[in-house]
This record gives sequence, structure tokens and C-alpha cells, in this order.
Amino acid sequence: MIKAVIFDLDGTITQPFFDFDAIRKEMGYPPDAGPILELMEKMTQQQRDEAERILLAHEGKAVAESTLNPGAKETLEELRRRKILIGILTRNKKENAVAVGDKHGLKFDAVVGREEGPVKPDAFGVLYLCKKFAIMPQESLVVGDYLFDLLCARTAGAIPVLLKNHHKADEFATHADFVIENITDILKIIDGKK
Repeated sequence: MIKAVIFDLDGTITQPFFDFDAIRKEMGYPPDAGPILELMEKMTQQQRDEAERILLAHEGKAVAESTLNPGAKETLEELRRRKILIGILTRNKKENAVAVGDKHGLKFDAVVGREEGPVKPDAFGVLYLCKKFAIMPQESLVVGDYLFDLLCARTAGAIPVLLKNHHKADEFATHADFVIENITDILKIIDGKK
């Protein structure tokens, strides 16, 4: 039985906003240089400070201009009605996830941002939320649109769900137990898991 759903934020709850290639370019890196947070770990303090400034500017803009994916608000409201806990696990800052929730009138039971501990694909965030919710990982769905969402779910023992909403999604499908095209399809998965 599913007792919690843990969502990624950008591209899952909200419409995809970030152009990570453009952010890397602004930081002085080629598009294929790798994930931004991991890149920043290898920078000098001065480079990291500048990269953080660039990233925070993009994240602030993402909050201000965020729009919800179709069905996101209704799905979260139905999960709340069913007393299924809602977690957010993001590589973004926690305060940005909270701001997105406030902007769109969404209620989250807990949010884990990058300042809490190791970021996705590490299993830390899923395990942290499951402990906070007092549930076993296998009683949770982890829903995201990217490989890291699926990997952290799998490593933690949770159920990985891919929201297929961009052209690269098919590359990650083998890592998911379920592939959905609309966030509302989560409810069908939960109904099948009773």
C-alpha cells in the first residue's frame, strides 16, 4: 500500500523551466560538462561563489515564472484527500520549493532541498523523507522526469516512476517501475497497489 508520494519539483510538479546547458555556458562550461552541482564541487571558492550567484539567479527566475504541469494541483489535492503524504525532493534549495508551493497553493508534508544532505542520485533524500513520514521506502512512489529521480528511488528501495514529458525520457525508462505521461496517472498506480 502506498503511504507517500515523493515528487521532484522542476519538470514534475512544475513545467520544465531550467536550460541547464545555458546555465553551464554562463558558468563557462560546455553543455556536456556534467551535472551543475557536481561541477561546482570541483571549483575553486571564487569560481563556486560566481557559479552559485548564477544558479541562484536562474532558480529565483524559475520560482517567479513557474507554471504547474497539467493535473499537478488536482493530483496533490486528491493525494491529500486520501491522506497520502506528499514529499518534495529537489536538487534546488528548499526555500525555492516552498516558494513554488506557496505561489501555486500547494501543500507539501515535507521538503528536502540540496542543503539537507547528499543530492539525487544519492538515496539520502528518499530515506530521509521515509524516516520523517515513519514509513518503509517500498511504501512510497518517487516521481520524477530525470534519471537521478529514478536512481535515488531504486537505491532507497522505493518505487521509481518516470514522468515522460520530454524527448530524453525514453533513455531513462528502463530504470522506472512505471512510466506515466501525465501526473494524474499516479492515482491509477496507487489504486493498483492496494
